[in-house]
Amino acid sequence: MTKLYLSLCRYAVLLMVVAANIAYGQSKTVTGKVTSGEDGTPIPGVNIIEKGTNNGTVTDVDGQYTIAVASTSTLVYSFVGFTSSEVTVGNQSKIDVAMKADVTSLAEVVVVGYGTQEKKELTSAVTSVKPEDFNKGTVNDPAQLLQGKVAGLNIAKAGNDPNGGYNIRLRGIASFGANTEPLIVIDGVIGGNLNTVDPNDIASIDVLKDGSAAAIYGSRGGSGVILITTKSGKAGKTVVEYNGSVALETIANTIDVMSADEYRALPGAKDFGSNTDWMKEVTDNGYYQVHNLAVSGGAAGTSYRAAVNYRDANGIAINSGFQQINGRFNVTQKALRDRATFTFNLSTTRKKAEYGFLESLRYAIISNPTMPVYDNQRSTDSETGGGEFGGYAERGIFDYFNPVGIAELNKSDGVDTRLLGSIRGEYDFSDILPGFRASVFYSSQSDSEVRGQYFGKTSKWGGYNRNGLANRLIKEAYAQLFETTLNYDKNIGTMDMALLGGYSYQYFVNDGFGMQGGNFLTDAFTYNNMGTAQDFDNGLGDIVSYKNSNKLVAFFGRANLNFSDNYFVSVSARYEGSSRFGANNKWGLFPAASAGVTLSNLIEIPAVNSLKIRGSYGVTGNQPRDSYQSLQRFGQRGSFFYNGKYVPSYGPVSNANPDLKWETKTEYDFGADFSMFDNKLTGTADYYFRNTNDLLLTVNVPVPPNLYNQTLVNIGELKNSGFEFAVNYAAISKPTFTWTTGANFATMKTRVESLSEGKLSVGEGGILYRANMGSPGQNDTRLVRVKEGTTLGQLWGPVQSSVASDGNLVFEDLDGDGKYCNCDDDKTVIGNGLPKLTVGWTNSFTFGHFDANIFIRGSFGHDLLNSYRGFYENTEPTTVINYNVVNTKYFDPSVKKAIVNSVHVEKGDFVKLDNMSIGYNFPMTGKAVSKLRLYVAGQNLFTITNYTGVDPEVRYVDTNDTNPNGFFPPDPDPLSPGIERRSTYFTTRTYTFGLNLTF
Repeated sequence: MTKLYLSLCRYAVLLMVVAANIAYGQSKTVTGKVTSGEDGTPIPGVNIIEKGTNNGTVTDVDGQYTIAVASTSTLVYSFVGFTSSEVTVGNQSKIDVAMKADVTSLAEVVVVGYGTQEKKELTSAVTSVKPEDFNKGTVNDPAQLLQGKVAGLNIAKAGNDPNGGYNIRLRGIASFGANTEPLIVIDGVIGGNLNTVDPNDIASIDVLKDGSAAAIYGSRGGSGVILITTKSGKAGKTVVEYNGSVALETIANTIDVMSADEYRALPGAKDFGSNTDWMKEVTDNGYYQVHNLAVSGGAAGTSYRAAVNYRDANGIAINSGFQQINGRFNVTQKALRDRATFTFNLSTTRKKAEYGFLESLRYAIISNPTMPVYDNQRSTDSETGGGEFGGYAERGIFDYFNPVGIAELNKSDGVDTRLLGSIRGEYDFSDILPGFRASVFYSSQSDSEVRGQYFGKTSKWGGYNRNGLANRLIKEAYAQLFETTLNYDKNIGTMDMALLGGYSYQYFVNDGFGMQGGNFLTDAFTYNNMGTAQDFDNGLGDIVSYKNSNKLVAFFGRANLNFSDNYFVSVSARYEGSSRFGANNKWGLFPAASAGVTLSNLIEIPAVNSLKIRGSYGVTGNQPRDSYQSLQRFGQRGSFFYNGKYVPSYGPVSNANPDLKWETKTEYDFGADFSMFDNKLTGTADYYFRNTNDLLLTVNVPVPPNLYNQTLVNIGELKNSGFEFAVNYAAISKPTFTWTTGANFATMKTRVESLSEGKLSVGEGGILYRANMGSPGQNDTRLVRVKEGTTLGQLWGPVQSSVASDGNLVFEDLDGDGKYCNCDDDKTVIGNGLPKLTVGWTNSFTFGHFDANIFIRGSFGHDLLNSYRGFYENTEPTTVINYNVVNTKYFDPSVKKAIVNSVHVEKGDFVKLDNMSIGYNFPMTGKAVSKLRLYVAGQNLFTITNYTGVDPEVRYVDTNDTNPNGFFPPDPDPLSPGIERRSTYFTTRTYTFGLNLTF
C-alpha cells in the first residue's frame, strides 16, 4: 500500500511538471545539485518549486535535480532542517545550492519512551522543555519548572507551603480510583521519585501527552508520562559551575476579616480588651538560600558530572520550612573500541523538614481580634479558665484554639532519605550486523520517610486532653527495575526504519510502622521516647505495621518508519502483567499507532517553511494504588477486653475479585506542527478525545453473600476532550536586541458517562455525593455531586434568593412544590471546580549584556467554594461571640445564619504574573571565568482575580481540614475539586537575588 501511495505521488509530481512545461513553453531546463552548507554532502528529497506555480521536483539520492522553467522564474529550495533559499533563474542553466542548517528547525532531538527521535519524525503529541524555557527564580520542586509551560499540562498548588507538593494533571482527569498524575521517568527509571532530582540538575523535560506516545509504558501511562533527563558531562576541559541565590518571601494574600475595632462594633461581640493581629502573630517573612556546585569533564572515552545542591527554606508560617542536600554523580565510559558504552547514575537526597500546622493559619483567620495572645495579658473571664495552657490565652468554647499556641506548643517534622542508582550497558553490533544495538539496564530506588508529631501536655489543641500525645511513623519504599532492549536501524532505499524490542521486570516493596500514644510524664522527649507513653500500658495506644509487594513484567516493541522525510509511521505495543490484578486478568495489551506527513515537502504553501499533520491512536492503562485488593483478605478490626487484657479481633477487610483488571484509556489525537516566515513563527496544535473504561472504583455489596460490604471492581466510563495550541515567535532578532514571545492555551472537558454496570452502581443509583462542610454546625452538607451523563467537578447546594427580615436565608424552591426542603430536590449545580481554559504567555528579551523574562499564567472557567465565607461571613450570634467575622466585598450584616450555599461559590478566574527576571551577563572573553551572571527575579508578583479567598488556584483534589490527632492523613479526593478549605497556606511573593558562575 505504501509503495502504491509513493508511486502515485511520483506520478502526480510528474504530471505537474508536464503541465508546467506546456504552460511555459518549456523555456529552459535547469539542472543542479543541492548540498549541505555545513559539510558539502548531497541532500536527497529537497523540495524545489517554481515560485507562484505548481511546477516542481525533488532531488534524487545524490542531491541532483532537473526542472523545466521559464527564464524569468524564481526557484524555491526547501527541506526540513534547513533554511529555505530562493534563486532567480535568469540565464543560468545550472544552479547549485548549498543550504544552511536551520538551528531552530524540527531537527531537534526529543526524548521519547526508550529512546530519542528527531522532532521532524514525531507522529505523537510530545512537548520538550529545555532549561532556557524553565520558570526562573526560587524553584524547589521540579514540577514548578513546567508550570504553565506546556499546553494541557496543569500544575497547581494552593498557597505557598514550602513543604507542599504540586497537583499535576495532564489533559484533565483520566482516572478516579487509580493514579491521577503522570508517570515520572528519570533517566530511564520508570516510576522515579520527582524529589530525587534537584531542579539545577535537569537537562530537559519531555512530556508524552497522547496515548500513542505513552502506550509504550502500558499500565502506568494512562495519565500521561513525563520524562526527565539529567545533565551529563562532556569530554574535554573540566568545567566548574556554581549557581547560588537568596530569596525573601512576604505574604501576598490572606482572607479579609474584621479588625478589632470593626469587630467590637458588632452586636454581641465578646471584647477581651486587646488589639491582636493574629495573622501577623503566626507569620514572619520567609527566606530561602540555594547553592549548587557542579564539576564536569572527561577525557577520550570518559565523561562525568558531579553536583551537590543545598537548599535552606523558612516559610512565612512560623516553624515551617526545610533543609535539603542532594548529590548527583554520573559517568559514561566507552570501551571495546568504542562499541561498548557504560553509563552509571547515582543520586541521593536528604531532607529535614518542619511541617508546622496549617491549623495555626486557619485559627488566625477566625480568632477574636480582641483576644490577647498570652493569658497574663487578658482580662479575667469565667470561660477562659486558669493558666494551664502553657501561658497562651485559650477559651472554653467549641472549635477555638490559640493560633500561636498551636504553632509553638506542638511539633511536626520529619526526615526523608532517597537513593536512586542505575547502570546501563550498551553494545553496538554494527560490525556484525549494521544498525544493530543491544542494551541492559538496572536501577534501584529506595525512599524512606520518617515522621514525628508531638502535641504538648499544655496544648489545648491535641495534647491537653491526652496529657501529651505523640505520633511516630516510618515508611519505606523500594523498587528495582531490570530491562533489556534491542535496537535495529536500517535504510531501505528511501525508507529509514528503526525497530525496538524489549523486556521489563520491576519489583516493588512497601513497608511501614507507626504508633500513637499519650499520657506522658514530661514533654522533654516529645516523640523520641514512645515507651514512656502510659497509654500503651492502659491499652489506649495504637500500633500499626504493614508490608506489601507487587511485580510488573512486560514485553514491548516499536517500529518507526520514515519515507523520504515526507511520510512517517510509528506502531508500538506493550504486553504487561501485574500481580495486583485478579487471577483471570493478570495480563493486558496496550497497542498504539500514529502517522504523519510533511505537507510542505509535497506542496508549496506561501510563507510556510514546514507543515506536518499527524494523527494517533493509543491505549494505556492504570492499576490500583494498593496490592492484594483482588484477594479475600482478613485483618485486625479493633480489639476487645478479655480475661484482664486487650485481645485483637480479626475480620474481613476485602472481598475476592478474580476478574479485577486494568483501567483502559483509549485516546485519539489529531495534530499539526508548523513553522512560518523563515522559521520565525513555530507552533503546534492538537485536538484529542479519549475514553476511559473499566474504572477502578469501590462499590457497596450485600453481606451476605459477601463477607465484606465493599468490593473493588471495574465499573464506569469517563470521556475527555480538548484542544491545545502553542506558538513561539521570534519577533525581533537584532545583534543588540532580541524579543521572543510564546503562548500556549488548552481547553479541556471531562464527562462522567457511567458509574454503573448491571446491578452494580457506584453511590446512589449512579450518583456520588462527596465532601462535607464539617464543623461547626454543617456536618450534614454535600458539597460535590458526581453523576452519570454530566461533567465532572460539579459543586452542589441550594441557591440563595434573599435574606428574610429575621436574618434567615431564603432559598429557591427548585422542585416547584411551593416550599424549600433541605433535600436534593431543592439543590442544584452551583459551580464547577475544574477549569475550561488554561493559558501561559512567555516573553524573553536580550539587550546588550542584559536578559529579561516575563511569564504570565491564567486559568479560566473554574469555580471555588470559599469555606471561610460559608462558615464565618455572617452575624449569627454563635459566630460573632465565638469567632471573628469574614469581611469580604460580599459581606451582608443582615445575614444571621451560617449555611453554605450558592453565594459562597465564586468565579476562580485569574491571571498571575508568575515570574519575572532580569539578569546581567558580564563580558568574560579570554578570562578564567567563562560566565558571570547576576540576576533578580520575582514570583507571584501580582494576581488579577475577583476571587476573595486565599488563592484562586484550581483545587484538583479535596484534602479536607486536617485532623490534629490523625494517625495517617486522609488521601486527597480527586472527585471533589473546587473547595478552598480553611487550612490553606497563605500565598506569598518571592524576591530572588542570584549568581551564575562558570569556570
